[in-house]
This record gives sequence, structure tokens and C-alpha cells, in this order.
Amino acid sequence: MSKLSTIKQLFQFLRENKKWWLMPIIFFLILLGGLIILTKGSALAPFIYAIF
Repeated sequence: MSKLSTIKQLFQFLRENKKWWLMPIIFFLILLGGLIILTKGSALAPFIYAIF
């Protein structure tokens, strides 16, 4: 199963079951994951990890 099909199935689940309240949570997790990946080698990393 590819990553793209997993994302497609997630959005189909949200649409069919009317779980639109999950969208902000998913968006926040993606944004936070991207932030951690992008700042992995920077001087900001200790401050980001301190949040958790």
C-alpha cells in the first residue's frame, strides 16, 4: 500500500463519515511534523523539542 493511497483512504473516510472536525487536528499534526523535520539541524531544535 502506498502512502498516497493511505492519504486518499483517510480523506474518503472523513468525507463518508462526516468527520470534518478531525481536519484541524490532522492539519496541525502535519504542520508540526514538517516543522520538526525542517528544523532538525538548526539552532531552533532545542526550543521546539522543549515545547513537548
